[in-house]
Amino acid sequence: MLDTDTKRRIDTARDILVGKVPDPKSQVEQITIALIYKFMDDMDAEAEELGGERAFFTGDFARYGWAKLMAPSLGGHEMLGLYGEGISKMPENPGIPALFRDIFKNAYLPYRDPETLKAFLKIIDEFSYDHSERLGDAFEYLLSVLGSQGDAGQFRTPRHIIDFMVEVLDPQKNETILDPACGTAGFLISAYKHILRTNTDAKGHSTLTPDEKSRLAKNFRGYDISPDMVRLSLVNLYLHGFTDPHIYEYDTLTSEERWNEFADVILANPPFMSPKGGIKPHKRFSIQAKRSEVLFVDYMAEHLTPNGRAAIIVPEGIIFQSQTAYKDLRKMLVENSLVAVISLPAGCFNPYSGVKTSILILDKSLARQSDTIGFFKVENDGFGLGAQRRAIEKNDLPQVQAALEEYLNMDRQDKQDQATALNSSCPSCASMLESLVQSGTALIVPKEKIAANGDYNLSGERYREGDAVGHHWQTVPLSEVCTKITDGSHNPPQRAEGGRLMLSSQNVFDNRLDLSNHRYVSEEDFQRENQRTKVTPGDVLLTIVGTIGRSLAVTEDMPPFMLQRSVAVLGPDHSVLQPDFLTRVLQQPRLQNTLQGLAQGVAQKGVYLNSLRELEIPLPPLEVQKEIVAEIEVYQKVINGARAVLDHYRPHIPIHPDWPMVRLGDLVTEECSLSYGIVQPGDELPDGLPIVRPVDLTSNLIRLPGLKRIHPKAAEAYKRTTLKGGEVLLCVRGTTGIASVASPDLAGANVTRGIVPIRFNPALALPAFGLTAILSESVQSQIRLKTYGATLQQINIGDLRELQIPLPPLTTQQAIVAEIEAEQALVDANRELITRFEQKIQATLARIWGEENKPKEDAQNES
Repeated sequence: MLDTDTKRRIDTARDILVGKVPDPKSQVEQITIALIYKFMDDMDAEAEELGGERAFFTGDFARYGWAKLMAPSLGGHEMLGLYGEGISKMPENPGIPALFRDIFKNAYLPYRDPETLKAFLKIIDEFSYDHSERLGDAFEYLLSVLGSQGDAGQFRTPRHIIDFMVEVLDPQKNETILDPACGTAGFLISAYKHILRTNTDAKGHSTLTPDEKSRLAKNFRGYDISPDMVRLSLVNLYLHGFTDPHIYEYDTLTSEERWNEFADVILANPPFMSPKGGIKPHKRFSIQAKRSEVLFVDYMAEHLTPNGRAAIIVPEGIIFQSQTAYKDLRKMLVENSLVAVISLPAGCFNPYSGVKTSILILDKSLARQSDTIGFFKVENDGFGLGAQRRAIEKNDLPQVQAALEEYLNMDRQDKQDQATALNSSCPSCASMLESLVQSGTALIVPKEKIAANGDYNLSGERYREGDAVGHHWQTVPLSEVCTKITDGSHNPPQRAEGGRLMLSSQNVFDNRLDLSNHRYVSEEDFQRENQRTKVTPGDVLLTIVGTIGRSLAVTEDMPPFMLQRSVAVLGPDHSVLQPDFLTRVLQQPRLQNTLQGLAQGVAQKGVYLNSLRELEIPLPPLEVQKEIVAEIEVYQKVINGARAVLDHYRPHIPIHPDWPMVRLGDLVTEECSLSYGIVQPGDELPDGLPIVRPVDLTSNLIRLPGLKRIHPKAAEAYKRTTLKGGEVLLCVRGTTGIASVASPDLAGANVTRGIVPIRFNPALALPAFGLTAILSESVQSQIRLKTYGATLQQINIGDLRELQIPLPPLTTQQAIVAEIEAEQALVDANRELITRFEQKIQATLARIWGEENKPKEDAQNES
């Protein structure tokens, strides 16, 4: 486990660099180089202490030693020159091994500020080299900040998913292990730890012989096209005990030098994106394709030994896309190596990517014996599927692993009697598999059924029998059913007041146009651009840059407009495709995930038109499309009505002229001083002090579960804002005016700088009435008038105290609160109504994919 001090040092090093080196990847590189530089000096010092000689900083390179670099007499500019020269010349050092020369290859100092370097190296000086697990864990934490490498379609694989895949494959000490798109070597390190862990005795001592350990280190290989990733992989493996790691800068898809190298175990999360124009691979691939995900899977399937196995993360396109290359790949996998498909939840890779993925399990030996393929569905992986990915109790991975193990054991047996096999090798696993099959989480499908129509579709839901399956219509690329697929202007014209309307992705929302923020252009520019795009009623607009995936159908009542590049125009062929049907299909989660996966770019992601033309949608007959749209419109009317209630409802206090208006500062208890909360909460600490942030003010009652926790010392100077429970928590920075009530279980918690706790004097005002009063229009209008700040809206404490609050007698307050609570219950019922009818819409659309056709709630109600 990563210790707190090491994590703090790494975070501090990044904080120091961020002003001069804003890119996280460059920060990681600078910390990596500095750590290795320091560790070489540590190893030299250790060698001297044991009676040996220095190996790294000797001869001409002795002047670059760490002690000389950190000497108090050395000035800032001298340190800058010495360190910059040292790291750039280190590849020429004859005293360091080839591994270290590779690490320092092309290293340089990207800034020239002596104070930044001095502060940075001071933190690095706090690290010391040893062979414990701590530094390996520290480096893995450092790598976790890399996040998404969106331009290459790469993103960091969560540690628990890596470990799950490794446990499923169960690599052995004598097997060769390969990751042909290794990134930072996470899969290789997890496999190495697995082998070490599974080769220990009852006392935890290793049972590996010295020869086995030596061979083990040579059995791991990794390739990556990026020299930066290769450098990071080398360091990561070195810090985990590999003195000579085998990581190569190699383009797996276009180079042939290593084509004849095979592996017993392959683990990978290969890049999903392809460059514009596609990949141009060499001719030795069995599948002719230009898409990187197709070629990578083909490569791994072809480079397994006869008894080899693989676990590969793939995007949904591999599962169901109907282009020839995808179908040929699935056919090859089903016939030669595929034994199981594990569907992962769409948010599994948040915050780096929301793309829907699956894991393909290949086993060449078992595939020859088996006439079925197992499909398993993971709905919860132990973490919430939002951007924060907080730990939760629900975790399907252990169950799926046990059931998958039993399914594979069935293949390893004779399989003449699968019922016998199901209950023989592991009774609890067999029970788990049987349970998952009955619940619909697992499905065992004959290969002949998968091959029946030639699509070799690998979506397990397609093969589920019973009333949960609708009709699966054929899928077609947009280019076959749209007469026009183009985008808006790539050179937006200048504003022209009073001219023609120009829209961007900020104006296009699902099924509605928002004209609150738009631009005008000249008539000349409008006519020129309209000749190219020719937007007409019946077209469909789709946002493809920035906020991707929002769509609406163009109608007659919309004003004429031209478009910016961020919006695409689809012209459906009305003889086969209804515009409203197309917009609804594009809004379905499945295609939303696909669109997100197609997006490319770093600063701002976008979907290329070529990728959009290849996007496949289901195509029922036109009459069926009309029926589906009509059904959805009924549900949508209910949603619109419920949403109108939510949009227009505001708690209202009918202020009587006899009620006094009282300063807020006069309504609080003596110990409540209306103070700001903690300015710098510090790092999150799982078992620390709960703290409420403005983002938590989303309901009328804030409770303990789900709050961030911090070190209690961070709150020692903020006793005035320590909660007792029952306070009204008012946001005073950012979205000023939002307020909630702290539940009793928050006693002892605290708040951040953006929140002021208000503890009403119970003899004067009830907390629930105080909250209602603050949320009322009369008080909110006062808050708006007193709010200041251009980039960050806020209200100061002095103005807060002067807010005028209506104050009826306590009995009147109780009556008002009771009435508003009754109204709130009705409003909440509308929220539930929206949720249920949105599920009905998604269930209606799901039928066209051959998936379940009723919301879960309806099914539960019927049972």
